[in-house]
Amino acid sequence: MLVGTTAATDVVGASKKKAARKAAPAVALPLIVPRVDPHAVAVDTAAVVADAGRWLDAVETSGQVAGLAVAIVKDDTVVLERVAGYADWSTQTPVTATTVFRLASLSKGFASALAALVVGEDRLRWDTRIAELLPTFTLADIEGSQRLTVRDILSQRVGLPSNTYDRLLEADEPYPLLVERLKEVPLVCSVGACYGYQNISFSLIGDVTYAATGDFFYHQVEKRLFHPLGMTTATYGRDGLENSASWARPHRRIGDRFQSFQPKENYYRIAPAAGVNASIRDMEEWLIAQMGGRPGVLPLPILDQMHSPQIPTAHEQTTTPWRRGRLLAAHYGLGWRIFDYAGETMVFHAGAVQGYRGMVGFLPKYRFGIVMLWNSESPLPSGLLPMVMDRYLGLPSVDWAGIEPSATTAGVPTRRAN
Repeated sequence: MLVGTTAATDVVGASKKKAARKAAPAVALPLIVPRVDPHAVAVDTAAVVADAGRWLDAVETSGQVAGLAVAIVKDDTVVLERVAGYADWSTQTPVTATTVFRLASLSKGFASALAALVVGEDRLRWDTRIAELLPTFTLADIEGSQRLTVRDILSQRVGLPSNTYDRLLEADEPYPLLVERLKEVPLVCSVGACYGYQNISFSLIGDVTYAATGDFFYHQVEKRLFHPLGMTTATYGRDGLENSASWARPHRRIGDRFQSFQPKENYYRIAPAAGVNASIRDMEEWLIAQMGGRPGVLPLPILDQMHSPQIPTAHEQTTTPWRRGRLLAAHYGLGWRIFDYAGETMVFHAGAVQGYRGMVGFLPKYRFGIVMLWNSESPLPSGLLPMVMDRYLGLPSVDWAGIEPSATTAGVPTRRAN
């Protein structure tokens, strides 16, 4: 029996795929992806923040989101912190800077960071074979199971079909049983040879770190990341969320109103894939650390490993208008997506689960980034991230969110971000 993962995870599997069929606002796309002119990169961060504030005004007045929290960080400084709307629409409880949201798949970065710390202590290697620590685990390809490594799990190159068994997780099948049943699933490629986004197999990293250290996964994240980074409201699991002093309820839109509902437990059963709850204040500290501002907690060599491309994900260049219009290449790293954004490296991840959405993106070269959390399923805020990046990098202005009155909205097929 696998014992390292005991608390939670998010990313939406079947419900996410259903949501992906809904169209986001359409925009006119450039025929050729532009490249950043290094001389055009913003030195006036205040002007970028001013534009971001104006765009957030438009999102806030759109009526498309229940509650929203956004932060922009430059170097080690939070240059914008903005909250809007309600943590609970039914009680009109406002979102604050310490209101806790579910992070969904933004949690994967915490799992990879913990693994990197354990690797740094020589208690684990990126190329440690899973079979050495979890001898009962197997895939349909027995020989491939013996080759499967820590790096393969964290870079989503196990060889399984995308989102394997997410639907069964949503049907309340327990995580240990789903791991046991992975041996029934034919691989779509050899282990390590192709990308396939996973939640169940990704969560094996919790069992691996437990086997390597003798300490539970979420305990280690709390004491080695949350506490030293000052992420004082960050937790794992549904109990952690609901015991927070202020927490954002998930919402569904019904007509012109929002209706809150109770979070479901199922994705909270696989902690490493997406079990973290955090406020925007917590995520500011996380973003600073990811951009190299907390070397005592996350040393630069560890960040370099996490942010290094591991496997191509070319389809990520086509899933939304801004990706089609800006990405020259896309890869998965270790718990992060690595994009060539018009010639500049952007480290990115999105998350989605039952009434919650989130996005983080940053430019390591410039130590500039943005994080957004919201408690409804509208795709509208997701367009703000590339708008802020474009403004900072001096790229042509495109209304990726569809919030400007003059936005072009004709004739471009769109799909929802993941």
